[in-house]
Amino acid sequence: MASDNFVDYVKIFCRSGKGGAGSRHMRRERHIPKGGPDGGDGGRGGHVIIRGNKQMWTLLHLKFQKHTKADHGKGGGGQQRTGGEGDDAYIDVPVGTIVRDSETNEILFEIDEHGQEEIVRKGGKGGRGNTHFKSSTNRSPDYAQPGEDEVEGWTILELKVLADVGLVGFPNAGKSTLLSVLSAAKPEIANYPFTTLRPNLGIVDYRGNRSFVMADIPGIIEGAHEGKGLGLRFLRHIERNSLLLFLVPADSDDIAKEYEILSNELRQYNPQLLDKERILAISKSDMLDEELMEEIKKQLPDLKTIFISSVARQNLNELKDLIWNTLDHD
Repeated sequence: MASDNFVDYVKIFCRSGKGGAGSRHMRRERHIPKGGPDGGDGGRGGHVIIRGNKQMWTLLHLKFQKHTKADHGKGGGGQQRTGGEGDDAYIDVPVGTIVRDSETNEILFEIDEHGQEEIVRKGGKGGRGNTHFKSSTNRSPDYAQPGEDEVEGWTILELKVLADVGLVGFPNAGKSTLLSVLSAAKPEIANYPFTTLRPNLGIVDYRGNRSFVMADIPGIIEGAHEGKGLGLRFLRHIERNSLLLFLVPADSDDIAKEYEILSNELRQYNPQLLDKERILAISKSDMLDEELMEEIKKQLPDLKTIFISSVARQNLNELKDLIWNTLDHD
């Protein structure tokens, strides 16, 4: 199944390279039998580097390649020759990847741009050769520094989906159906909670050969910001959407209350999410007549609202117009 290729969380083991040892070499030439120290420094160990790649959209490749090791630095040589640096090891990830310390859960950095490079494990420094330790009281030091040890440990990579529009709603609000109708995406669709276990991305064609990207974010439940259900892993993806499209079904017991619960989950997780542009779409509206729609409108919050039906293809072009004009306004 295509959705199985979407992996948004992996834990990987990274080890940098050890620094090369400094040289204890003594200068020995035909006419200079006791020439003193000339040992060079050791080379730096290789770094482990995380690199952004806009051609990638999943962390699937790291699910089966969880260990990355950089090369060790080379030892220094005579005639003050510095040892070669160990080759760096690169880990390519999609733009929108967060890198965390596995023990503290602290965010180390975020990959926001294609080609961005960040060191996740620094290579050990090369040791200094014996030339650095020559002094007036010790003209022939017979010692040098070893290289610094490698650095190793587990690191967490999390992916935030980058899309223009994020669909926000409870399970079974009709998000997957809407995405499948508006785009070529084929998400799983069924009448039970958490059909969508991973975000699905779809490209929605618009007038004049234009398009925008829509993400079907897995359904929120009340208490998601506390990690209930599949909570925090879902909310993470919403942070990178330009516009939030709230989807509440027409057969909801209280549409306004359901919208407020969804808004509150976002607020509790990250208050800045509510600074984004928002649209409220009442799905499954083919079951409503004009009189019911007018009655519902009186109870709705003060934001852009549209009644739609994915199955009956009702007001879908109007929805795309509203989305495009809102995005273009930004």
